[in-house]
Amino acid sequence: MNSPSNAMPESLDSQRVAPAVLSETRPLYWSVRRELWENRWVSLGPLVAGGIFLFGYLISLFGLPHRMSEISALNPAQQHSAILAPYDMVAGLLMLTQILVGVFYCLDAFQGERRDRSILFWKSLPVSDLTTVLAKASIPFVILPLVTVAVTVFAQLVILLLSTFVLLASGHSVAFLWAHVPWLQISWAVFYHIVTVHTLLYAPFYGWLLLVSAWARRAAYLWAFFPVLAITFLEKIIFSTSYVANMLLSRLTGGMESVAPADRMPIDPMTHFTPLKFLGSAELWIGLGLTAAFLAVAVRLRRYRDPI
Repeated sequence: MNSPSNAMPESLDSQRVAPAVLSETRPLYWSVRRELWENRWVSLGPLVAGGIFLFGYLISLFGLPHRMSEISALNPAQQHSAILAPYDMVAGLLMLTQILVGVFYCLDAFQGERRDRSILFWKSLPVSDLTTVLAKASIPFVILPLVTVAVTVFAQLVILLLSTFVLLASGHSVAFLWAHVPWLQISWAVFYHIVTVHTLLYAPFYGWLLLVSAWARRAAYLWAFFPVLAITFLEKIIFSTSYVANMLLSRLTGGMESVAPADRMPIDPMTHFTPLKFLGSAELWIGLGLTAAFLAVAVRLRRYRDPI
């Protein structure tokens, strides 16, 4: 029979619980949630912009029956453009909001935590610099595009339903409206355009802004844009060429993303999408390579940066 002194250690050993093994993606998940908690304006920006546009469109609905009567007298191309105008406008407003929110967020992403000295607390946690940089990069690369797509598609659906209700209440047929507003095709065009242009093509710009935020001690906005402008002007003065400006303009306008009809938005349902051509473009992959390099430098910089 075992003595009490020998039995006690055995009972303690039997009660020991193995330490929980954390998933490798768990720190990234909570880091992304932390970014959203601390920067609620990232998701509120598109919501507020969409709400303001819908409020303005709600007021304009009083004159919708008269406008539809005038539109019906135009030629088919003009009818199409006039009916899709509010859908293009809300999409353009929300995409502009996405760009502005992304720029402001990226430039403050690392400099802000050094300015308020919260970097000391976050570095004390068992979260690597790579995880932190990826979490911050997920905001302009994942969160903002998804929020923008969702708000844009929802706002366009609300516009279509409100217009339908007003036309029915005034005794007008809605067949003419629905014939020119294929909502599912427009939604797909919005998703495609935001993913290809505002995410993949703009990726080097966001990567550059994150790098500047991790490097600059102050005046991040100046350091982000001044070198690019300086290179553009110097090229023009010295060589009388505009290769840098044309390259930046081509990427900003998303020229290789799709083939849109003349005088039409790239989210127009008549747009001809060319995903294979887009994915096979060397310009796209060079930009993504630059993005990876910018983020790698940002990881290195954050590792050795102290509070401002």
